[in-house]
Amino acid sequence: MSKKRGHRQRVGRPPAGRGGERVKDYPQVSVRLPVDVQRKLRALVVIRKQPQWRLIVDAVECYLRDLPPRDQRQAEARAKRKPRA
Repeated sequence: MSKKRGHRQRVGRPPAGRGGERVKDYPQVSVRLPVDVQRKLRALVVIRKQPQWRLIVDAVECYLRDLPPRDQRQAEARAKRKPRA
C-alpha cells in the first residue's frame, strides 16, 4: 500500500445529505404509519436502494409539484417562516 504525499483519506462515511450535508445534523421526525404503508416504504427502500429519509423527501417534493400553483406558493411561503417558539 503506498500513500500519496499530501493526500489524506477521510475516516468514516462521506456526508450523504443533499449537497454534502451531514444527515446526522437533520432534525428528526417520528411518524406512525399503518403496517401496509410501512411495508411499502421498506420495499421502496430496497428497490430504489435509497434511505427512508430520501424517499420521503422525494415524496414530499412530488406531492408539492402536483399541487395547484396557488397552493404551491402558499406552502413555500409557510416553509420559509420561522417556527413558533
